Amino acid sequence: MKSLVLLASLLILLNTHAEGCSPSGKLKGKKPPPGKCNQADGSECCKQGKLYTTYKCSPPVTKNTKATLTLNSFEKGQDGGGPSECDHHYHNDNTRVVALSTGWYNGGSRCLNKIIISANGRSVDAQVVDECDSTMGCDDEHDYQPPCSNNIVDASKAVWKALGLDGNVGEYDITWTDA
Repeated sequence: MKSLVLLASLLILLNTHAEGCSPSGKLKGKKPPPGKCNQADGSECCKQGKLYTTYKCSPPVTKNTKATLTLNSFEKGQDGGGPSECDHHYHNDNTRVVALSTGWYNGGSRCLNKIIISANGRSVDAQVVDECDSTMGCDDEHDYQPPCSNNIVDASKAVWKALGLDGNVGEYDITWTDA
């Protein structure tokens, strides 16, 4: 049994290296102050003392980049935290916008560009307006949420609706590419 767990761990590690992105470190979780950490849209709050993996990179972008779609509100006062990094504005939930993991966000090089997201037999375009930070978290700036994984497309309700997906699911396997 122990050897199976070790083998599974090794395969996950090799797969991560094969995709060109290894963890960059760990971040120790802090308990959110009372009334902080909006848990709307299935958002997770940091847990005191838990170690969260951080990434400075994401897997390479291809014509069909595999990713995990998560739900986020980009409206003021919602679970997205502050205004979007690209334009310093909040965005209506009825607008197709996304935040990309740190590596894919690439220092803002995809800001205000469109990407094409495919899932559930449908494809839609969405505008990149923010970073889903894979290097930081568990603080006020990140709404006391853990760092994002390195393969996240954090999308507005409008994206989920256009793809015909149930927002109550929380996560969905997708593919995406630059438009």
